[in-house]
Amino acid sequence: MAEARQEFPIEQQLRKDVQEAQRARDQLRLDTLRMALGAIHNLEVARTDRKNAEYGRALTEEDCLRVLEQEVKKRQQAIPLYEQGGRTELAEKERQEMNILQAYLQGSQLSDDELRDVVARLIEANGKDFRRVMPLAAKETKGRANGARVQQIVREMMQ
Repeated sequence: MAEARQEFPIEQQLRKDVQEAQRARDQLRLDTLRMALGAIHNLEVARTDRKNAEYGRALTEEDCLRVLEQEVKKRQQAIPLYEQGGRTELAEKERQEMNILQAYLQGSQLSDDELRDVVARLIEANGKDFRRVMPLAAKETKGRANGARVQQIVREMMQ
């Protein structure tokens, strides 16, 4: 029988918040949190498939955060499409879901000052070559900062 894995703090928080949402009868929050837990579970199940590139790798907390980032990104992409189609009620629902999910990512995100420190260190070590610094910065801040934000700060510091 498969051995139960240890839950990560982010998962424990999601499960605790699901219970609180149930008690408060907050259906939108409940549905959003269940969807997030389901997406994490789906990634874990996908890794049991031999055809998956990440077959056999254990789930990490970074994977859980990456899943939440992907869900936020899906909502960011859907909002303008719903607004363009005149479905403001769906756009608002997506916006609310995005805000709920972003609350879980805030604690793990680097502040702008921390991000600037990382980029400054990389520029010092590798020179002011954007093509050399940007991939290193993206790799070092993966899961802890939005790629667009990293790119903006790298460009800003290159000048």
